Amino acid sequence: MKKLKKFAMLLAIALPATAFAFGAIAVDDEEGDEEPGYGLYTGADSEKEAKAGAMKECKASGNTGCKIAGWFKTCGAYVYDKKHYGYGYGDTKAKAIAAAKEQCGSKACKVLVAECES
Repeated sequence: MKKLKKFAMLLAIALPATAFAFGAIAVDDEEGDEEPGYGLYTGADSEKEAKAGAMKECKASGNTGCKIAGWFKTCGAYVYDKKHYGYGYGDTKAKAIAAAKEQCGSKACKVLVAECES
């Protein structure tokens, strides 16, 4: 048990605080929008804080129909076209974008936002 406590302390010291941070993306995206509004929040201590921050950022940009697209611990992305959208997450920005594009289901989908915590 002593070894486990020592390991946990060393791990907490060795890893930067952002390794445990959360991020979220909120969007105001209606079918036919040329470019949806969004809010991005990173560096949160919890999923709840990340979602609340993303909603606040989205609304602060003048958007009225904001909804959480998703949250992430490493990287997240949101893609869209006039009729489709997708959200994805992954270990890298490229993986998050690829997952979002796969979910979107349209080759016309383009990246609105993609971000990583570290």
